[in-house]
Amino acid sequence: MGAVVADDGPSGVKAPDGGWGWAVLFGCFIITGFSYAFPKAVSVFFKELIREFGIGYSDTAWISSILLAMLYGTGPLCSVCVNRFGCRPVMLVGGLFASMGMVIASFCTSIVQIYLTAGVITGLGLALNFQPSLIMLNRYFDKRRPLANGLSAAGSPVFLCALSPLGQILQHEYGWRGGFLILGGMLLNCCVCGALMRPLEPPKKSEATKEPAEKKVKKKLLDFSVFKDGGFVIYALAASIMVLGLFVPPVFVVSYAKDLGYQDTKAAFLLTILGFIDIFARPICGMVAGLKWVRPRCVYLFSFAMIFNGFTDLMGSMSVDYGGLVVFCIFFGISYGMVGALQFEVLMAIVGTHKFSSAIGLVLLAEAMAVLIGPPSAGKLLDATGRYMFVFIIAGIEVTTSALVLALGNFFCIKKKSEEPHTKEEVAEREELNKSEDRTPEDAKVDSIEVEQFLKDEPEKNGEVVTNPETCV
Repeated sequence: MGAVVADDGPSGVKAPDGGWGWAVLFGCFIITGFSYAFPKAVSVFFKELIREFGIGYSDTAWISSILLAMLYGTGPLCSVCVNRFGCRPVMLVGGLFASMGMVIASFCTSIVQIYLTAGVITGLGLALNFQPSLIMLNRYFDKRRPLANGLSAAGSPVFLCALSPLGQILQHEYGWRGGFLILGGMLLNCCVCGALMRPLEPPKKSEATKEPAEKKVKKKLLDFSVFKDGGFVIYALAASIMVLGLFVPPVFVVSYAKDLGYQDTKAAFLLTILGFIDIFARPICGMVAGLKWVRPRCVYLFSFAMIFNGFTDLMGSMSVDYGGLVVFCIFFGISYGMVGALQFEVLMAIVGTHKFSSAIGLVLLAEAMAVLIGPPSAGKLLDATGRYMFVFIIAGIEVTTSALVLALGNFFCIKKKSEEPHTKEEVAEREELNKSEDRTPEDAKVDSIEVEQFLKDEPEKNGEVVTNPETCV
């Protein structure tokens, strides 16, 4: 599980690690920013929605939860679409869906309608952009992939720093309806990013030989063989537990500050602090993960990042004033950035390029239910107790548990994983070694006589044989 799988990509083309890949990285940066920052940025409108529709915290939390659930739960659908139509067309359609959902939501008259528009439609559009962008990033980068993942993941905090105060301004100037309409227009930029995703083409000389192989790969729209990999199963389980609590603190920290009596703009500034720290944490963590000694063990670095994040949540539960929340946001930004930079890098390292498009879809589906019940259940707990302390404690316990599952599961299977051969050639070689170890001296003599006789009798079939004391069988 800790080993890095190296391959040349589905098309047989080696990753260029640059060139047009930087344009792909830029598009992935923007898509990641919208996908992860949007559910958090929408939380600045929650107070207005509560007043207008007369609902509770748990009801508004469903908006962010549905957005994230669509981003995760439609993973297999995105994998099938990408394998069938390619990344670029899927992303262009996704950009239109994301924009349309927010525009329609601005005309809604009930919270259920907002669930369907801003939640389901926009969430589906973001999902159709997010997953293909990661697949393209994985195809364009190999040696520099940890750094590329860290830089693209930095889109989330950059957009969070921008969208959170922007949402606050839009709400103040135009109300939540005008804010939703303007944000819907901004999401059309996803279509521009989709246009940047130029597919890699195989060399002209090898096109004729590789066409049949490519057609066979396309027929397999979703590869379930990844579940045979123990490392993948452990990763999927740990990630599902992690997302139960990972997104809860950013969703509720603004409301926490408002309930303590601080102004709306000051409360929203907490997300800006969190995002600003996150901006630097992700690329730095990506560079560290790319180091020669660290990269084969990046799964343990990922486990440490999750433990750090869970411990930060537990300490944040003790915050009683604005200063305490600022300190919490600083440390949460560091740990959250580490998790964001490493989560897909670890998955890429486990399954490789060939199976990544299917693996990410199945992982996101496994996480979908956890994402769907995480923030709303925290909202229910808040409505029942009226204290944010319990919300942060539960989130910290869930993230810490996921880190232990990943680290311990990896520790007990990493030796088996490292001993297992990865290719057919290695399998055959291992079998030959095992057979040779089991042979007796008499068997070895018989085999050597047979080989020598074969070489003497049929030299034309085996090439010219030069016998000397050093090379003679």
